[in-house]
Amino acid sequence: MLKHLLISAALIASAFAQETKPAEPPKDDKKEEKKDKPKEPKETKGSVKIAGAEVTYIAKTGTLPLLKDDGTPRADVFYVYYAATGADGKPLAAADSKRPVMYCFNGGPGSAAVWLHFGGLGPKKISLPADGKTFAAIGSIADNPDSILDATDLVFLDPVGTGGSRPAKGEKGEQFWGVDEDVEACGEFIRLFTTRENRWMSPKFLCGESYGGLRGAGLSNYLQDKHGMMLSGFVCVSGVINFSTLGGEGNDLPYMTFLPTLAATAHYHGKIAGDLAAIQADARAFAFGDYAVALLKGRLISAEERKKIAAKLSRFTSLPTELIENHNLRVSPTAFREYLLRAEGKIIGRFDGRVTAEDADRTSPAPEFDPSFSTVVGPFNAMANAYLRGTLGWETDQTYRVLGGLPWNYTKYANRFAGTDGALADAMKLNPSFRLLVCAGLRDLAVPPDATRYSIDHLEIPDSLRKNITYAHYESGHMMYLLDKDARKLREDIVGWLRAK
Repeated sequence: MLKHLLISAALIASAFAQETKPAEPPKDDKKEEKKDKPKEPKETKGSVKIAGAEVTYIAKTGTLPLLKDDGTPRADVFYVYYAATGADGKPLAAADSKRPVMYCFNGGPGSAAVWLHFGGLGPKKISLPADGKTFAAIGSIADNPDSILDATDLVFLDPVGTGGSRPAKGEKGEQFWGVDEDVEACGEFIRLFTTRENRWMSPKFLCGESYGGLRGAGLSNYLQDKHGMMLSGFVCVSGVINFSTLGGEGNDLPYMTFLPTLAATAHYHGKIAGDLAAIQADARAFAFGDYAVALLKGRLISAEERKKIAAKLSRFTSLPTELIENHNLRVSPTAFREYLLRAEGKIIGRFDGRVTAEDADRTSPAPEFDPSFSTVVGPFNAMANAYLRGTLGWETDQTYRVLGGLPWNYTKYANRFAGTDGALADAMKLNPSFRLLVCAGLRDLAVPPDATRYSIDHLEIPDSLRKNITYAHYESGHMMYLLDKDARKLREDIVGWLRAK
């Protein structure tokens, strides 16, 4: 799957009773000790200018083992840790227990943490055209003035099977590749890292993008309920929390959640005119009002009402009413990407509806590819391999898996949509100081803002906790940090939220 379908940590092994055995020879004891210790991380130093001030830091790169009850490894989880340092060169957290730490991950499922790491939050970034939509084959490595390292230390982790994380020899990856299995594995990594780096007294935050919304919501409850690790909050970046909001045969909800984003995208391309905020408000009211009622009627809708609904959908999308009626009033985001600019011979992007390209087959009902993904995958892959191995000194010949499909297990969710909205609600009720920041791009045709908002609006939490939820919106798409002005706003929003009382 692509990145953002686009957001792993340890299954808890069953209790294991061991028989009393004679003491092992000293040399075997040493072997056993080595087995429990992680490989020594590589440590480098760096600096970056953020908000006009120089921030120095230590970067640690390595893996931590996820262990079975007998102490043997199940997997090695790769991470990059940035800790800001003071004038003495020591981490600020060593002297200030209130220095936050944020655990960051992307989605997929099957994506490494490169997108948030090298696109949005880390001290180094892949330098791309400022408009966030122009193709670049490689790009260049640059300082990131929009990093949030001045406000929080950062840990970027690759779930098992992605990036540099792998199952241990003889272990099957399937034990990590499922909704709950992934939450347990990532949770075990976070618990172990927090312990080894002595960050239990620090305010702890999660940040997840795309499927990372599902993962982060699940982790929020898992860490608090399973490990007693109370979190300060979760930053949900373009995150899906329940798949019912995105698709599924016989499921009409996504046609409602996508409509305001289709309107924003049509407006961007000059297909509809007017004030964008007003257009989106009208589209949202229609989507969850008359349109919802019409969809519920199915084939029983009258011919007159059908034409009225088609005309309104045409007003918000600019698509011909005949096309809309031929699609039974249900135009998917995929069809929208194919037909919006067909007269110009162009398709539009899934991750960012601002991005356009040509494809060869103009008779197809769907685009041949996603130009908003092909525009950036090369540069991010190049940076991951060059920066991790070069600047940070991670030495290995194994492939760094930026993105790849994993055989995800949804068995627990048979006959229903996968979602961790219930876990997020439990996390907020368990910890009333837990805060949620939802960041969404207006032209995100993978996880539209209203899909995430729908899940949040339906959380079963007391009204008193809704004050802990904050929304932030951006002009671009799924990876809003690719557009320079959105990257600046993302930094301002997250840092302001972190420092809010």
